[in-house]
Amino acid sequence: MRITHIDYERLDLELTEPYTIAYETIDRATNFILRVATDRGIVGLGCAAPDMGVTGETAADVELAIRTIITPTLLGESPLRYARLLESLRGRLESSALAMVDLALHDIIAKLADVPLYQLLGGYRDSIATSVTITILPMAETLAKAAAYVDQGFGIIKVKGGLDVELDLARLKALREKYSELVLRFDGNQGYSLEEALRFVTAAQSLGIEILEQPTSVEDEELMGVVSLGGTLPVMADESLKTLKDAFRLTRHDFTDMINIKLQKVGGLTPGLHINSVARAAGNEVMVGCLDECGLGIAAGLHFALSRPNIVYADLDGHLDFVEDPFGDLFTLSKGVLRPNGKAGLGR
Repeated sequence: MRITHIDYERLDLELTEPYTIAYETIDRATNFILRVATDRGIVGLGCAAPDMGVTGETAADVELAIRTIITPTLLGESPLRYARLLESLRGRLESSALAMVDLALHDIIAKLADVPLYQLLGGYRDSIATSVTITILPMAETLAKAAAYVDQGFGIIKVKGGLDVELDLARLKALREKYSELVLRFDGNQGYSLEEALRFVTAAQSLGIEILEQPTSVEDEELMGVVSLGGTLPVMADESLKTLKDAFRLTRHDFTDMINIKLQKVGGLTPGLHINSVARAAGNEVMVGCLDECGLGIAAGLHFALSRPNIVYADLDGHLDFVEDPFGDLFTLSKGVLRPNGKAGLGR
């Protein structure tokens, strides 16, 4: 089998409403859809979601990479030799462009095997519950969002904060008082000082917070380890983890209890699986997260999450923020639980 043709589509996706995290406000996102066609009639699809703050790329960077690096590298090659192809691109592409190629090649291989991708990768489970995110909002809006999500059947809510520890705790307390059975997670998005993070951990003990995600800055990541040792609330690394070396360093020094693997951030399934193995060896449970990704990117994260026993958590809600999602048919989302559509590859 040989790759005979490559094309792509740029999707400029409008968000239903802008959202705020600790370091920026976002109102739209660009995704790229890569189509890799073969002489067997199989077409693999991959998604890139460039984000300068996370992946180090602009949309223009990805578009240029498709034309000048990805296309000439892949044309005429066998997609079955994906490890060699991806290694030849490593260092020449930033992470979301590399993830896009990685996903397209895996999609081809799973379609050739005529199985859903998660089964090819290991098929540990066939569904997973996802959290849904409430960004930094005033109290009334936080409670209104939570009510809408609970009405839709979501049982896990992740609250973003990091700008004001007292306000963050007040919002979480209000949610806990209203919804005693709701699973609550909190993402500090690097916003806290060490003192604030420790104060949060102490106060959050009584609120039943399941996970504290990246409370302190990546510039002082050892502080995350102090927070982890300072209480019983599990600390999860997100922004600190972009590479396999990051995973080794964070787990080796006990800076984290859990890690968040985002395929767009780490460069696709191939490095994601390696990072997951390091996490498992270190006794760290794993969450699969996402950026502002359409359904194709979310489907890739879902198949990854279903493939391994220590991937216990999912935060795959990025597609819900878009006015239109052209890939919403690749999985179902019912009462907060994601399931792939059962078709080969990523589902299309």
